[in-house]
Amino acid sequence: MTDTPPFWQVRSLDEMTTEEWESLCDGCGRCCLHKLREDVTDQVLYTDVACRLLDLESCRCSDYAQRRRKVPDCVQLTPAALADIDWLPPSCAYRLLAEGQTLAWWHPLVSGSPDTVHEAGISVRGRAVSERRAGPLEHHIADWPGTMPRPRRPRIRRPA
Repeated sequence: MTDTPPFWQVRSLDEMTTEEWESLCDGCGRCCLHKLREDVTDQVLYTDVACRLLDLESCRCSDYAQRRRKVPDCVQLTPAALADIDWLPPSCAYRLLAEGQTLAWWHPLVSGSPDTVHEAGISVRGRAVSERRAGPLEHHIADWPGTMPRPRRPRIRRPA
């Protein structure tokens, strides 16, 4: 018997259903961090400041269905929009697949668990501050959101 390859290995981003597309989000929350753009170089500067709707524990939007109404500059990712977005973190599944790469072991679609993105240290959990408490974004510029993280494998717990 041959196993069927997962959808992200056989369909392009354009061919995915809405459900498949949405499931690509690993729940890391990095795309929900505020970014600045340097005037002279046009370089993206990442911050550790999260959108006010991002739940800093679950790293998910607290009002996903209404996010664009509550946060008008919230970007709706689509396959067409990916070509114009240069600020997605390098660990982002949408970016990885658009660049012809594969999903990492900690991605929930690979691991089967929504917790591995946190256990591997990929998510913003424990590293971000809400925009409601942050103050000036310029005081929160951080390199880590824009770098490919070195994930840590969770410890294997042996039965006692």
